[in-house]
Amino acid sequence: MPRPYAIYDVFTSDRLAGNPLAVVFDGQGLSDSRMQAIAREFNLSETVFVTPPENPAHSARLRIFTPGRELPFAGHPTVGAAVALAELNHNGGEADLVSVFEENVGPVRCAVKLLSGQAGFAEFDLPKRSEQLSSTIDPQKVADALCLSVSDLGFENHRSSVWSAGVPFVMVPVRDIAAAGSIAFDAGRWTAALGKTSAAYVYCRGGVDHRASFHARMFAPDMGIAEDPATGGAVAAMSGAILHFDALADGHHALVIEQGVEMGRPSHIDLHLEIKNQQVLRARIGGRAVKIASGNLFL
Repeated sequence: MPRPYAIYDVFTSDRLAGNPLAVVFDGQGLSDSRMQAIAREFNLSETVFVTPPENPAHSARLRIFTPGRELPFAGHPTVGAAVALAELNHNGGEADLVSVFEENVGPVRCAVKLLSGQAGFAEFDLPKRSEQLSSTIDPQKVADALCLSVSDLGFENHRSSVWSAGVPFVMVPVRDIAAAGSIAFDAGRWTAALGKTSAAYVYCRGGVDHRASFHARMFAPDMGIAEDPATGGAVAAMSGAILHFDALADGHHALVIEQGVEMGRPSHIDLHLEIKNQQVLRARIGGRAVKIASGNLFL
């Protein structure tokens, strides 16, 4: 039977920028292996399948697949699916609403705003606080995998570490945008050094865009992603590293992370942190999403 889908560019207001996402609006009845095969067919960094929620008070259940595996949680599918479902249900009209999506990590609360003639905006509360995971990281092996020198790694007091807010990422700070731009990622060396399930999130202070607090790149060979233009799940994990290394003062911190610049698909991810006594009271991630295509799967 036909299953409608749409493709959205996420964390951008511009078509052919940001991170493309396939949203399959009717995933009911599809097996896990079928969903994985469809994700490989789209061959985008992520495909999200919408199914009925287990709790009728919630908006939908979301299943998120990369070309390589299913994820318990991810940012750009959450933002993209929220905007896509809001636009579908409001026939292109204006709306200001709150939805709760069931993801494998747990319920995710998401606010959506639609304005006529503009890309939709969505932001969600992190379903899980970022935490640092124990790890042994060899700087020389990391540098070799990125084709950088050890002197390129780190800035200020930021050092490589592993953080997770549902999906773990190896956070690799580098000295500046020039170092980030010169990376030639070697998946074989990276896997040998850090394991086949490790994804690299490389970041530095500042950005090409003057609004950016940080500039980032993401590489995830185990997910079937050579490089990702925007990674909300990694920014969720990064929130813990920012708090830890920057010792954020109490209060509200509004940050913008730019990603995808080197790919020609610039993305902007909003990160808001509410800090009290060196703890994250609340964190949320947001961005825009714009529809670029639609059609049907005949499955």
